[in-house]
Amino acid sequence: MSDLSTAGPPPGETEYQRVQRSDEFQGLRRAFRSFVFPMTALFLVWYFVYVLLANYAHDFMSIRLGDSNITVGLLFGLGQFVSTFVITMLYARWANKKFDARADALRREIEEGEL
Repeated sequence: MSDLSTAGPPPGETEYQRVQRSDEFQGLRRAFRSFVFPMTALFLVWYFVYVLLANYAHDFMSIRLGDSNITVGLLFGLGQFVSTFVITMLYARWANKKFDARADALRREIEEGEL
């Protein structure tokens, strides 16, 4: 099933190195990175925007909403928690639909010695 190099494995290659070289593993790795890296970058930008606003935009962050004691800064701070949970839920849904089945299939191939 695996499409490894036809030249054969390099001398002294371990089973882990052989799996790592496989097309299936590389595809999983690409799929994982294509979700995780953009999501991480998005979250870090959002986090640093919040920190910079809190540090340098005191007037903006202290704007009260209506007649309440709730400020823009408080909403942005709570938004950090909400965005963390949203990203976690998005990752879990993505992993359940697109990633876990492929990872399980690769694991079964490795355990059965087909890879």
